[in-house]
Amino acid sequence: MSPASAPPPPSLAPVPLGSPRFQSEPAALYRELRREYGAVAPVVLEGGVPAWLVLGYRELHQVTGDPVLFSRDSDLWNQWPDIPDDWPLLPMIGHKQPSILYTVGERHRERAAMIGEALEAVDPFRLRALAERLADELIDAVCHKGEADLAAGYAMLLPMRVLAVLYGFEEEQGPGLVGALNDMIDGRERALAGQAHLAASIGRLVADRRAAPADDVVSRMLAHPSGWTDEEIVQDLMVMTAAGHQPTADWIGNSLHLMLTDDRFAASLFGGRNSVAEAMNEVLWEDTPTQNVAGRWASRDTRLGGRRIRAGDLLLLGLQGANSDPRVRTDGSALTGGNNAHFSFGHGEHRCPFPAQEVAEVVARTGIEVVLDRLPDIDLAVPAESLTRRPSPWLRGLTELPVTFTPTPALGGTLA
Repeated sequence: MSPASAPPPPSLAPVPLGSPRFQSEPAALYRELRREYGAVAPVVLEGGVPAWLVLGYRELHQVTGDPVLFSRDSDLWNQWPDIPDDWPLLPMIGHKQPSILYTVGERHRERAAMIGEALEAVDPFRLRALAERLADELIDAVCHKGEADLAAGYAMLLPMRVLAVLYGFEEEQGPGLVGALNDMIDGRERALAGQAHLAASIGRLVADRRAAPADDVVSRMLAHPSGWTDEEIVQDLMVMTAAGHQPTADWIGNSLHLMLTDDRFAASLFGGRNSVAEAMNEVLWEDTPTQNVAGRWASRDTRLGGRRIRAGDLLLLGLQGANSDPRVRTDGSALTGGNNAHFSFGHGEHRCPFPAQEVAEVVARTGIEVVLDRLPDIDLAVPAESLTRRPSPWLRGLTELPVTFTPTPALGGTLA
């Protein structure tokens, strides 16, 4: 076994990243990891693959702010010889993928600018109206029943349906894309099939728009003067779709969960909207949809958080762990209001582009406000402690959010 792949000494026994505690009690787990290992903890991925989980706020800032020492070039990984072709985490940790995630330097900056310009051209008024219309359609399907699952039956459907229209998909393709995305992101047995379905769908859309451009994001990307290939556009759209849908869906679900279980936000459940922005921001600090991100690769031997990092080691970005670092959260208080110094959108040149953040915020806030407007007496249908999270160490979202409310007619209709 090479030194790069040697296991850590017994005092640094790695923690399985697939541990159920990453879903059931992540806050307590991150505290324990920080207490036992410090700012950088050894973890093991599926199949016994070693990695480092960066939990310290300062250390994560260092890793994301130094793209030379901590590169996004996955070809540097010293574990590739031991990774099988059917490894379920390949969609999350790609090898030789021509996407923006794995380009570096000037090429990455040009690519980020192309994506940012394509998204920035989205009319914010059209975006808001589109999100509201699609959210109303989803509520119309359940409002007469007096009960609904606002996770699987609402939050998990809305972002992709909005993005589908913005990108150029037909609206009816949204549900199939949602299923493929969920399979791919959860990193389990259906991950590779989900990735294949999504890639094929996006490939057909790119070919259609190459032949017949329209007023949509894909057409603007294809028309960019930098002249990216169709394959590069497909790969970037894969990234944009995954990053734009699931975290936004979980942002909606986690925010509604907070507002339904915390008395500080109770007033917003009875027709008001004053606390929606605060709840959304608090979620980004305390219960962020994107918990851990893969990753960065050390370009040479170095030290980080007191740990010896070897060239080619994989570092996972522990966004939620860093957000809760006691060195920046000394009083342990909730951070609402205007404090946006969290890592939930990343940091450095590979952070989520600002136009993409704006799209996500509009979709999430609109989705929450439509629920509050349409279902003003909403309440949880089960004890809060019985709610469960999806089995993923990467993203944190509810498997279901069952609620009850007074039945109301659909917009322009009557009770069914």
